[in-house]
Amino acid sequence: MSLSIRNQLPGTVTAVTPGEAMATVRVRLSGGQDLTAAITREAADDLSLTAGTEVRALVKSTEVSVATGRVEGLSIRNRLPGTVTALTAGDAMASVRVAVEGAELTAAITREAADDLGLSVGVPVVALVKSTEVSLATA
Repeated sequence: MSLSIRNQLPGTVTAVTPGEAMATVRVRLSGGQDLTAAITREAADDLSLTAGTEVRALVKSTEVSVATGRVEGLSIRNRLPGTVTALTAGDAMASVRVAVEGAELTAAITREAADDLGLSVGVPVVALVKSTEVSLATA
């Protein structure tokens, strides 16, 4: 199956915490980082997610934010340190490729944000993704 979502990170479920309507799913990515997905409980059941299940974490590039400094005081749990490997900027938007341990992410941000952050190849950053913006797929 082909998807338009560029960010497809392989990993293994380490924990599932079911709630009334939603479930949180912890995923250990192939590079060793942990990622949390908040999905419906029904989806977690349909995918038969348990510790040890191999998954792909799917994140649209428009849902990836980028920080260049310390990240404190945010509810965003998914914080992946990395380095900018490519930057393509147009008049309004910029596409930022970020190498994180074991994977690569693309962030679509405004050109103004890329300029304000001083982004260029080699700059260390932290990729930020809300748990509710992470989808999961099984093989």
